[in-house]
Amino acid sequence: MNLELKIVQNASAPLRVEIFENLKKGKDSMDIISAKELGFEGKGIFFLQAKKLLLVGIDELNADSIREAGANITRYAKNLPFKSLSIKAPADNELAYALLLGIASGAYESAIYKSEQKKSALRLVEIIGDNKELPKLCKKAQILTQSLNIARDLINTMPQVATPKYIANICEEKAQELDITCKILGHKELEKERMGAYLAVNRASVHKPYLVHLRYKSKNARAKVVLVGKGLTYDSGGLSLKPADYMVTMKADKSGACAVLGIMNAIANLKLDIEVHGILGLAENMIGGDAYKPDDVLFSREGKSIEVRNTDAEGRLVLCDCLSYAQDLKPDVLVDFATLTGACVVGLGEYTSGIMGYNEELKAHFETSALKSGELMARLPFNRHLKKLIESKIADVCNVGSSRYGGAISAGMFLGEFIREEYKQKWLHIDIAGPAFVEREWDINPYGASGAGVRACVEFLESLESRQILGDSKNCAPKNKQDSKNSQNKNSKKNKA
Repeated sequence: MNLELKIVQNASAPLRVEIFENLKKGKDSMDIISAKELGFEGKGIFFLQAKKLLLVGIDELNADSIREAGANITRYAKNLPFKSLSIKAPADNELAYALLLGIASGAYESAIYKSEQKKSALRLVEIIGDNKELPKLCKKAQILTQSLNIARDLINTMPQVATPKYIANICEEKAQELDITCKILGHKELEKERMGAYLAVNRASVHKPYLVHLRYKSKNARAKVVLVGKGLTYDSGGLSLKPADYMVTMKADKSGACAVLGIMNAIANLKLDIEVHGILGLAENMIGGDAYKPDDVLFSREGKSIEVRNTDAEGRLVLCDCLSYAQDLKPDVLVDFATLTGACVVGLGEYTSGIMGYNEELKAHFETSALKSGELMARLPFNRHLKKLIESKIADVCNVGSSRYGGAISAGMFLGEFIREEYKQKWLHIDIAGPAFVEREWDINPYGASGAGVRACVEFLESLESRQILGDSKNCAPKNKQDSKNSQNKNSKKNKA
């Protein structure tokens, strides 16, 4: 459902909406008194039918609460017979944007395969306010909503349709629409690139793998950022076959790649002064006579050999070759997004992504951007003892740890083995396994795909564009090995303190 946001000074919509903070604060209006007499306890949404008024109670007046309230308003109102509603925008820009994003994104539904689709009359939301920033905030909210929905739609598309080729074609069409460049590498090109780990994962699938390379660059680009997304269009676990219950929702194993496409859509429409490359590693992990096996040794694009002990630890094998390709682009910042480990979900829960890397300052800034955007993220520390778990007796590195504990971190450290020394301080790994696909409605997210990573990364890229991150410097990391060592020494001293 497409929902138009229109800024007005005088509302004409038949349905009015009012948001208020905790009933215990301040004096009740006559409308609230009327609602309380009918049983309203001050939280959630109450519909005063006679006045065509929706009352929305929130505990605290902050961005998180008002964004979620905005989504719930749309979800409630689209079941009513009104074509439009009106609501007053908060004077504060942060709160206003949160409300707009919530209202716009709350319209999404994932029931694309139901034979009978629910039709909603709601098409327009009138935003009352005279804040000069409202048009800009409204535009950003609509762009972010569109970008989230691009990712959500692709993730929710069933695996028999959303093959690597299908997503590559979608990327090509979107690139033409956005006027950005798109390069697609097929099986032969991946062989020429010596992506042995990537190709092994896809070997048993009837669908060929594709690597998509998108590029956006403004005339006054202040930094070059490369984003890499894990795009397993389906993951059966390979010969280390998943239990049946764990295979359900594995269409969401392409969430990292879909997030990258959503991010590219957002920055191209926002016209940020930055250069961004999006790398989507699209593959399918299946079983068959040609499947790669536990005990195999694979040879990566970086030249490192990998002992395979579990074919269900496949995403890191695709990513290590994609990250190798990405480093050839000489980025100022390199970020990958992946539904990489169940261990991250165990550690942080379903709603929070894990941030990993070697540069503590860069991790902290990404976390700040994520939280500002409304996405929950937390930093996970690399640990030299956990690194020992991925050592191999027969190859340079093993694709799984020798212990069940610390799996999210050891997976991140596996990827770190393929990051060159000059990029270690510029790289971030974001494990979105928890929030990428949740089978219940939460916050502004519907059942199913959330588009995890899109909002956080766009906020992060905006901070790069305005040079608010890591000082006023194009290079967002130490320039040489000595600077890198100094940075690590400082972090070490802080930890000891």
